[in-house]
Amino acid sequence: MTFQLLHTDTKSNARAGLISTAHGQIETPIFMPVGTVGSVKGLTVRDLREEVRAQIILGNTYHLYLRPGTSILEKAGGLHRFNGWDGPILTDSGGFQVFSLTGIRKLTEEGCTFRSHIDGSKHTFTPERVMDIERSIGADIIMALDECPPGTSSYEYASRSLGLTHRWLDRCLRRFSETEPLYGYSQSLFPIVQGCTYRDLRIQSAEFVASKEADGNAIGGLAVGEPAEVMYEMIEVVNGILPKDKPRYLMGVGTPANLLEGIERGVDMFDCVMPTRNGRNAMLFTSEGIMNMRNKKWEDDFSPIDPNGGALVDAYYTKAYLHHLFKAQELLALEIASIHNLSFYLWLVREARQHILLGDFTTWKSGMMRKVTNRL
Repeated sequence: MTFQLLHTDTKSNARAGLISTAHGQIETPIFMPVGTVGSVKGLTVRDLREEVRAQIILGNTYHLYLRPGTSILEKAGGLHRFNGWDGPILTDSGGFQVFSLTGIRKLTEEGCTFRSHIDGSKHTFTPERVMDIERSIGADIIMALDECPPGTSSYEYASRSLGLTHRWLDRCLRRFSETEPLYGYSQSLFPIVQGCTYRDLRIQSAEFVASKEADGNAIGGLAVGEPAEVMYEMIEVVNGILPKDKPRYLMGVGTPANLLEGIERGVDMFDCVMPTRNGRNAMLFTSEGIMNMRNKKWEDDFSPIDPNGGALVDAYYTKAYLHHLFKAQELLALEIASIHNLSFYLWLVREARQHILLGDFTTWKSGMMRKVTNRL
Protein backbone atom coordinates (compact mmCIF):
# COMPACT_ATOMS: atom_id res chain seq x y z
CA MET A 1 0.00 0.00 0.00
CA THR A 2 1.19 3.50 -0.79
CA PHE A 3 -0.11 6.96 0.17
CA GLN A 4 0.37 10.17 -1.77
CA LEU A 5 -0.37 13.43 0.02
CA LEU A 6 -1.59 15.65 -2.80
CA HIS A 7 -2.59 18.86 -1.02
CA THR A 8 -3.00 20.32 2.47
CA ASP A 9 -5.41 23.18 3.12
CA THR A 10 -3.62 26.45 3.94
CA LYS A 11 -6.09 27.45 6.68
CA SER A 12 -6.49 24.06 8.39
CA ASN A 13 -4.97 20.59 8.53
CA ALA A 14 -7.44 19.16 5.99
CA ARG A 15 -5.68 16.95 3.44
CA ALA A 16 -6.39 15.41 0.06
CA GLY A 17 -4.52 12.21 -0.73
CA LEU A 18 -4.49 8.98 -2.69
CA ILE A 19 -4.12 5.48 -1.25
CA SER A 20 -3.11 2.72 -3.66
CA THR A 21 -3.82 -0.92 -2.81
CA ALA A 22 -3.76 -4.23 -4.67
CA HIS A 23 -7.52 -3.87 -5.21
CA GLY A 24 -7.60 -0.27 -6.38
CA GLN A 25 -7.11 3.33 -5.38
CA ILE A 26 -8.86 5.31 -2.65
CA GLU A 27 -9.23 9.08 -2.84
CA THR A 28 -9.00 10.66 0.61
CA PRO A 29 -10.66 11.91 2.70
CA ILE A 30 -12.88 8.84 2.46
CA PHE A 31 -15.80 7.28 4.29
CA MET A 32 -15.94 3.47 4.40
CA PRO A 33 -19.31 1.67 4.58
CA VAL A 34 -19.37 -1.00 7.28
CA GLY A 35 -19.98 -4.57 6.14
CA THR A 36 -19.92 -6.26 9.53
CA VAL A 37 -20.48 -9.88 8.44
CA GLY A 38 -19.14 -9.37 4.92
CA SER A 39 -22.26 -7.52 3.79
CA VAL A 40 -23.26 -3.86 4.00
CA LYS A 41 -26.79 -4.42 5.31
CA GLY A 42 -29.43 -4.43 2.58
CA LEU A 43 -27.09 -3.39 -0.25
CA THR A 44 -25.71 -5.31 -3.21
CA VAL A 45 -22.24 -4.82 -4.66
CA ARG A 46 -23.91 -2.97 -7.53
CA ASP A 47 -25.58 -0.60 -5.04
CA LEU A 48 -22.22 0.08 -3.42
CA ARG A 49 -20.45 0.67 -6.70
CA GLU A 50 -23.03 2.59 -8.73
CA GLU A 51 -25.28 4.28 -6.17
CA VAL A 52 -23.13 4.82 -3.10
CA ARG A 53 -19.91 5.10 -5.12
CA ALA A 54 -17.97 3.43 -2.32
CA GLN A 55 -14.22 3.02 -2.82
CA ILE A 56 -13.48 0.75 0.16
CA ILE A 57 -15.66 -1.23 2.58
CA LEU A 58 -15.12 -2.80 6.00
CA GLY A 59 -15.43 -6.29 7.39
CA ASN A 60 -15.42 -7.22 11.07
CA THR A 61 -12.93 -9.81 12.28
CA TYR A 62 -14.95 -10.92 15.31
CA HIS A 63 -18.12 -11.57 13.33
CA LEU A 64 -16.41 -13.13 10.28
CA TYR A 65 -14.36 -15.40 12.54
CA LEU A 66 -17.53 -16.70 14.20
CA ARG A 67 -19.55 -16.85 10.98
CA PRO A 68 -18.84 -18.10 8.30
CA GLY A 69 -15.43 -18.92 9.82
CA THR A 70 -11.90 -18.80 8.47
CA SER A 71 -12.04 -22.24 6.83
CA ILE A 72 -14.90 -21.14 4.56
CA LEU A 73 -13.19 -17.86 3.77
CA GLU A 74 -9.96 -19.63 2.86
CA LYS A 75 -11.80 -22.11 0.64
CA ALA A 76 -13.47 -19.17 -1.11
CA GLY A 77 -10.12 -17.45 -1.66
CA GLY A 78 -10.68 -14.66 0.86
CA LEU A 79 -13.43 -12.18 1.60
CA HIS A 80 -13.14 -10.42 -1.77
CA ARG A 81 -14.10 -13.56 -3.64
CA PHE A 82 -16.60 -14.64 -1.01
CA ASN A 83 -18.73 -11.48 -1.11
CA GLY A 84 -18.02 -10.37 -4.70
CA TRP A 85 -16.53 -6.97 -3.80
CA ASP A 86 -13.36 -6.51 -5.86
CA GLY A 87 -12.33 -3.16 -4.37
CA PRO A 88 -10.21 -2.51 -1.29
CA ILE A 89 -11.36 -3.94 2.05
CA LEU A 90 -10.34 -3.04 5.61
CA THR A 91 -10.88 -5.30 8.61
CA ASP A 92 -10.83 -4.22 12.23
CA SER A 93 -9.25 -6.56 14.77
CA GLY A 94 -12.49 -7.48 16.51
CA GLY A 95 -11.16 -5.96 19.72
CA PHE A 96 -13.95 -3.43 20.11
CA GLN A 97 -16.63 -6.13 19.71
CA VAL A 98 -14.89 -8.50 22.13
CA PHE A 99 -14.43 -5.85 24.80
CA SER A 100 -18.08 -4.87 24.43
CA LEU A 101 -19.05 -8.36 25.64
CA THR A 102 -19.10 -7.26 29.27
CA GLY A 103 -19.63 -10.19 31.58
CA ILE A 104 -18.77 -12.89 29.04
CA ARG A 105 -15.10 -12.12 28.42
CA LYS A 106 -11.87 -12.28 30.43
CA LEU A 107 -8.86 -10.10 29.71
CA THR A 108 -5.27 -11.24 30.41
CA GLU A 109 -1.77 -10.39 29.24
CA GLU A 110 -2.01 -13.27 26.77
CA GLY A 111 -5.22 -12.06 25.14
CA CYS A 112 -8.97 -12.07 25.62
CA THR A 113 -11.16 -15.10 26.21
CA PHE A 114 -14.82 -14.62 25.37
CA ARG A 115 -18.02 -16.45 24.67
CA SER A 116 -19.75 -16.17 21.32
CA HIS A 117 -22.90 -14.05 21.27
CA ILE A 118 -24.30 -16.64 18.82
CA ASP A 119 -24.05 -19.92 20.73
CA GLY A 120 -22.07 -19.26 23.89
CA SER A 121 -19.01 -21.19 22.69
CA LYS A 122 -15.66 -20.21 24.19
CA HIS A 123 -12.90 -18.55 22.11
CA THR A 124 -9.63 -16.71 22.68
CA PHE A 125 -8.21 -13.79 20.73
CA THR A 126 -4.48 -13.23 21.11
CA PRO A 127 -2.50 -10.77 19.00
CA GLU A 128 -1.03 -13.69 17.08
CA ARG A 129 -4.39 -15.36 16.55
CA VAL A 130 -5.98 -12.14 15.29
CA MET A 131 -3.17 -11.66 12.76
CA ASP A 132 -3.77 -15.20 11.49
CA ILE A 133 -7.53 -14.58 11.24
CA GLU A 134 -7.01 -11.34 9.33
CA ARG A 135 -4.64 -13.13 6.98
CA SER A 136 -7.43 -15.65 6.34
CA ILE A 137 -9.98 -12.91 5.68
CA GLY A 138 -7.56 -11.27 3.27
CA ALA A 139 -8.37 -7.57 3.64
CA ASP A 140 -6.01 -5.03 2.09
CA ILE A 141 -5.74 -3.12 5.38
CA ILE A 142 -5.87 -4.90 8.74
CA MET A 143 -5.88 -3.63 12.31
CA ALA A 144 -3.77 -4.57 15.32
CA LEU A 145 -5.51 -6.03 18.37
CA ASP A 146 -6.04 -3.38 21.04
CA GLU A 147 -8.15 -2.79 24.11
CA CYS A 148 -10.72 -0.03 23.72
CA PRO A 149 -11.40 1.29 27.24
CA PRO A 150 -14.67 3.08 28.01
CA GLY A 151 -14.65 6.85 27.61
CA THR A 152 -15.28 7.21 31.35
CA SER A 153 -12.24 5.11 32.36
CA SER A 154 -10.09 6.33 35.25
CA TYR A 155 -6.56 7.47 34.49
CA GLU A 156 -5.15 4.39 36.22
CA TYR A 157 -7.24 2.00 34.14
CA ALA A 158 -6.56 3.88 30.90
CA SER A 159 -2.82 3.81 31.60
CA ARG A 160 -2.77 0.06 32.32
CA SER A 161 -4.90 -0.57 29.23
CA LEU A 162 -2.56 1.48 27.06
CA GLY A 163 0.45 -0.51 28.22
CA LEU A 164 -1.33 -3.72 27.28
CA THR A 165 -2.33 -2.34 23.87
CA HIS A 166 1.28 -1.37 23.15
CA ARG A 167 2.63 -4.79 24.17
CA TRP A 168 -0.02 -6.44 22.01
CA LEU A 169 0.97 -4.20 19.10
CA ASP A 170 4.56 -5.44 19.27
CA ARG A 171 3.27 -9.02 19.19
CA CYS A 172 0.99 -8.22 16.24
CA LEU A 173 3.87 -6.68 14.32
CA ARG A 174 6.10 -9.66 15.05
CA ARG A 175 3.45 -12.17 13.92
CA PHE A 176 2.66 -10.08 10.85
CA SER A 177 6.32 -10.07 9.83
CA GLU A 178 6.59 -13.84 10.36
CA THR A 179 3.65 -14.70 8.10
CA GLU A 180 2.77 -14.20 4.45
CA PRO A 181 -0.45 -13.13 2.72
CA LEU A 182 -2.56 -16.08 1.58
CA TYR A 183 -4.01 -14.83 -1.70
CA GLY A 184 -1.15 -13.39 -3.73
CA TYR A 185 -1.38 -9.71 -2.78
CA SER A 186 0.07 -7.65 0.06
CA GLN A 187 -1.70 -6.53 3.23
CA SER A 188 -0.96 -3.48 5.38
CA LEU A 189 -1.14 -3.49 9.19
CA PHE A 190 -2.29 -0.33 10.96
CA PRO A 191 -1.48 0.20 14.66
CA ILE A 192 -4.14 1.92 16.79
CA VAL A 193 -3.56 4.93 19.05
CA GLN A 194 -5.41 4.66 22.38
CA GLY A 195 -5.21 6.61 25.65
CA CYS A 196 -8.84 7.45 26.38
CA THR A 197 -9.35 11.22 26.93
CA TYR A 198 -6.03 11.79 28.70
CA ARG A 199 -3.73 14.09 26.78
CA ASP A 200 -0.44 12.66 28.07
CA LEU A 201 -1.56 9.09 27.34
CA ARG A 202 -2.63 10.03 23.82
CA ILE A 203 0.77 11.69 23.25
CA GLN A 204 2.57 8.63 24.60
CA SER A 205 0.54 6.30 22.39
CA ALA A 206 0.87 8.43 19.25
CA GLU A 207 4.64 8.56 19.69
CA PHE A 208 4.82 4.81 20.25
CA VAL A 209 2.66 4.09 17.19
CA ALA A 210 4.56 6.57 14.99
CA SER A 211 7.83 4.87 15.89
CA LYS A 212 6.62 1.63 14.26
CA GLU A 213 6.67 3.25 10.80
CA ALA A 214 3.60 1.32 9.63
CA ASP A 215 1.88 1.92 6.26
CA GLY A 216 -0.86 3.86 8.06
CA ASN A 217 -2.16 4.57 11.54
CA ALA A 218 -5.52 4.49 13.29
CA ILE A 219 -7.04 6.48 16.13
CA GLY A 220 -9.31 4.39 18.34
CA GLY A 221 -11.24 4.81 21.57
CA LEU A 222 -13.09 7.99 20.63
CA ALA A 223 -16.82 8.63 20.17
CA VAL A 224 -17.39 6.26 23.10
CA GLY A 225 -19.23 8.66 25.38
CA GLU A 226 -16.89 11.62 25.73
CA PRO A 227 -18.04 15.14 24.70
CA ALA A 228 -17.46 15.95 21.04
CA GLU A 229 -15.09 18.82 21.85
CA VAL A 230 -12.90 16.44 23.87
CA MET A 231 -12.83 14.06 20.91
CA TYR A 232 -11.73 16.88 18.60
CA GLU A 233 -9.02 17.90 21.06
CA MET A 234 -7.66 14.35 21.18
CA ILE A 235 -7.63 14.17 17.36
CA GLU A 236 -5.59 17.38 17.21
CA VAL A 237 -3.11 16.08 19.78
CA VAL A 238 -2.62 12.76 18.01
CA ASN A 239 -2.47 14.12 14.46
CA GLY A 240 0.20 16.57 15.59
CA ILE A 241 2.43 13.54 16.20
CA LEU A 242 1.44 10.89 13.64
CA PRO A 243 3.50 11.10 10.42
CA LYS A 244 2.09 13.36 7.75
CA ASP A 245 3.07 11.01 4.92
CA LYS A 246 0.87 8.13 6.17
CA PRO A 247 -2.95 7.91 6.14
CA ARG A 248 -4.80 8.51 9.41
CA TYR A 249 -7.92 6.50 10.16
CA LEU A 250 -10.41 7.65 12.82
CA MET A 251 -12.28 4.53 13.84
CA GLY A 252 -16.06 4.40 14.34
CA VAL A 253 -16.82 8.08 13.72
CA GLY A 254 -19.45 9.33 13.13
CA THR A 255 -22.03 12.02 12.24
CA PRO A 256 -21.63 14.22 9.14
CA ALA A 257 -20.51 17.02 11.48
CA ASN A 258 -17.92 14.69 13.07
CA LEU A 259 -16.55 13.90 9.61
CA LEU A 260 -16.15 17.56 8.71
CA GLU A 261 -14.46 18.37 12.02
CA GLY A 262 -12.19 15.34 11.67
CA ILE A 263 -11.22 16.25 8.11
CA GLU A 264 -10.38 19.79 9.23
CA ARG A 265 -8.00 18.25 11.80
CA GLY A 266 -6.18 16.03 9.31
CA VAL A 267 -8.10 12.74 9.35
CA ASP A 268 -8.10 10.81 6.06
CA MET A 269 -10.35 7.78 6.68
CA PHE A 270 -13.61 7.23 8.56
CA ASP A 271 -16.11 4.44 9.17
CA CYS A 272 -19.34 4.20 11.13
CA VAL A 273 -22.55 2.15 11.20
CA MET A 274 -24.59 5.32 11.65
CA PRO A 275 -25.64 5.86 7.99
CA THR A 276 -27.16 2.40 7.70
CA ARG A 277 -28.28 1.87 11.29
CA ASN A 278 -29.95 5.27 11.57
CA GLY A 279 -31.34 4.89 8.06
CA ARG A 280 -33.06 1.66 9.05
CA ASN A 281 -34.64 3.67 11.87
CA ALA A 282 -35.99 6.33 9.49
CA MET A 283 -33.29 8.98 10.06
CA LEU A 284 -31.99 10.50 6.82
CA PHE A 285 -28.94 12.72 6.50
CA THR A 286 -29.36 15.11 3.58
CA SER A 287 -27.69 18.10 1.94
CA GLU A 288 -30.14 20.39 3.77
CA GLY A 289 -30.32 18.67 7.16
CA ILE A 290 -31.62 15.69 9.10
CA MET A 291 -35.07 14.20 8.53
CA ASN A 292 -37.11 11.71 10.55
CA MET A 293 -39.15 10.02 7.85
CA ARG A 294 -41.79 8.81 10.30
CA ASN A 295 -42.83 12.39 11.06
CA LYS A 296 -46.31 13.25 9.81
CA LYS A 297 -45.01 16.40 8.11
CA TRP A 298 -43.70 14.23 5.24
CA GLU A 299 -47.03 12.46 4.68
CA ASP A 300 -48.04 14.66 1.72
CA ASP A 301 -44.64 16.04 0.69
CA PHE A 302 -44.20 14.85 -2.89
CA SER A 303 -40.80 16.44 -3.44
CA PRO A 304 -37.74 14.21 -4.02
CA ILE A 305 -36.06 12.71 -0.97
CA ASP A 306 -33.05 14.94 -1.56
CA PRO A 307 -33.12 17.21 -4.64
CA ASN A 308 -29.34 17.58 -4.39
CA GLY A 309 -28.71 13.88 -3.81
CA GLY A 310 -26.51 11.87 -6.12
CA ALA A 311 -28.21 8.48 -5.81
CA LEU A 312 -31.03 7.42 -8.12
CA VAL A 313 -33.28 6.74 -5.12
CA ASP A 314 -33.16 10.47 -4.31
CA ALA A 315 -34.82 11.30 -7.62
CA TYR A 316 -37.02 8.21 -8.03
CA TYR A 317 -38.81 8.42 -4.68
CA THR A 318 -40.59 11.19 -2.81
CA LYS A 319 -40.57 12.00 0.88
CA ALA A 320 -44.25 11.04 1.05
CA TYR A 321 -43.60 7.63 -0.45
CA LEU A 322 -40.68 6.88 1.86
CA HIS A 323 -42.78 8.03 4.82
CA HIS A 324 -45.48 5.59 3.71
CA LEU A 325 -42.99 2.73 3.40
CA PHE A 326 -41.72 3.26 6.94
CA LYS A 327 -45.25 3.49 8.34
CA ALA A 328 -46.17 0.29 6.48
CA GLN A 329 -42.94 -1.40 7.67
CA GLU A 330 -41.94 -2.28 4.14
CA LEU A 331 -38.41 -3.61 3.67
CA LEU A 332 -37.90 -1.26 0.72
CA ALA A 333 -37.83 1.64 3.18
CA LEU A 334 -34.70 0.24 4.82
CA GLU A 335 -32.96 -0.25 1.48
CA ILE A 336 -33.80 3.23 0.19
CA ALA A 337 -32.72 4.92 3.42
CA SER A 338 -29.45 2.96 3.60
CA ILE A 339 -28.53 3.72 -0.01
CA HIS A 340 -29.40 7.38 0.44
CA ASN A 341 -27.45 7.86 3.68
CA LEU A 342 -24.32 6.11 2.45
CA SER A 343 -24.53 8.01 -0.83
CA PHE A 344 -24.75 11.26 1.12
CA TYR A 345 -21.73 10.39 3.28
CA LEU A 346 -19.65 9.57 0.21
CA TRP A 347 -20.86 12.76 -1.51
CA LEU A 348 -19.86 14.76 1.58
CA VAL A 349 -16.26 13.51 1.63
CA ARG A 350 -15.95 13.96 -2.14
CA GLU A 351 -17.09 17.56 -1.77
CA ALA A 352 -14.66 18.09 1.09
CA ARG A 353 -11.83 16.73 -1.05
CA GLN A 354 -12.76 18.97 -3.96
CA HIS A 355 -12.76 22.07 -1.76
CA ILE A 356 -9.43 21.10 -0.19
CA LEU A 357 -7.95 20.94 -3.68
CA LEU A 358 -9.65 24.24 -4.65
CA GLY A 359 -8.30 25.94 -1.53
CA ASP A 360 -11.60 27.07 0.00
CA PHE A 361 -12.27 24.17 2.38
CA THR A 362 -12.76 26.21 5.56
CA THR A 363 -15.29 28.55 3.94
CA TRP A 364 -17.22 25.63 2.44
CA LYS A 365 -17.07 23.67 5.69
CA SER A 366 -18.56 26.55 7.68
CA GLY A 367 -21.64 26.67 5.46
CA MET A 368 -21.97 22.89 5.27
CA MET A 369 -21.83 22.53 9.08
CA ARG A 370 -24.96 24.66 9.39
CA LYS A 371 -26.76 22.41 6.93
CA VAL A 372 -25.75 18.98 8.23
CA THR A 373 -26.71 19.89 11.81
CA ASN A 374 -30.07 21.36 10.80
CA ARG A 375 -33.18 19.43 11.91
CA LEU A 376 -35.81 19.54 9.20
